[in-house]
Amino acid sequence: MSSRRLDIPQSRSSSKPPRLVRSNSSMSLTKEAGVSKRRYDSRHLRPNATTIAETMARADSNPNPISPIVTLVIGQETRIFAAHENVLSASPFFKHILDTQFSEGETKRILLPHEEPEIFSCVLEYLYKGDYHPRLVHDKSRNTWELEESKSTAGRNRNRNGGGNRLGREAPTIYHHSVDGEVLKDTVIYCAGEKYGLEELKRIALRKQGLQCGIMASTILTSARYAYANTPDTDSKLRAHYLALIIRGRNTFKCSGTMQLEMFHGGSDLFFDLFVALCNHVDDLSVVSSTQHDTQQDTEQDTQQDTQQN
Repeated sequence: MSSRRLDIPQSRSSSKPPRLVRSNSSMSLTKEAGVSKRRYDSRHLRPNATTIAETMARADSNPNPISPIVTLVIGQETRIFAAHENVLSASPFFKHILDTQFSEGETKRILLPHEEPEIFSCVLEYLYKGDYHPRLVHDKSRNTWELEESKSTAGRNRNRNGGGNRLGREAPTIYHHSVDGEVLKDTVIYCAGEKYGLEELKRIALRKQGLQCGIMASTILTSARYAYANTPDTDSKLRAHYLALIIRGRNTFKCSGTMQLEMFHGGSDLFFDLFVALCNHVDDLSVVSSTQHDTQQDTEQDTQQDTQQN
């Protein structure tokens, strides 16, 4: 089965997400439902931008240097991070742990074995700087948002090659142990924001994901499954984003063997939600078509009456 690439259309802020009618059914994410089975090896590891020294350097610029340092052990590789307690406490998740699980004077060490180091690096960067790499840049002349790296890279590539391309752009996916495959990085960060109670981080991640393009259809489906497994049923942003994305790219997905395999395996609320969204989409088109037809008939009748009167 060949996997196709799909350009993610940049939806306007005024567009409405698909309407959903949901039931309170459980969610699951299993390896059996995965698209591609890939053996774990060093190729899947991407360099982690944050080391202990770099984290401490950021911590030194903290306005309250008296705040205690917390050690965090992240992922299966037990990567070590460090952060100021008052910075971590901006997250309700960490504030609860710090307030309830340590006695006064005790060395504070938090274990997060199921977190990906690359993702936690982005979370920590957001807590200190309000964004994560690549940063969002607002183009005031066009009133649009761009990724900082892609904007500078595009300029260099135009000068070098006589036109823009995606050479040198950071990969939009990461290898995630829980699915044994590639997942869109911004989706994982959004879900981390959900876990840690960081609403603004979720907003930034969703906007950044909307700027990605040329994503494999199989990656989109795997990422959609991950999103459904790691967000609550009440989520109205990321889930709706994937439903709208699949509907807009339906000409690609209806020919996708991966889509057929995913639907065969099931195991996610994604496909029922997609069915409901498609039904609503068809209903909306029918209403628009009916309204246009009625308007056209009224116009023709008015024209005939005017002609008869003249």
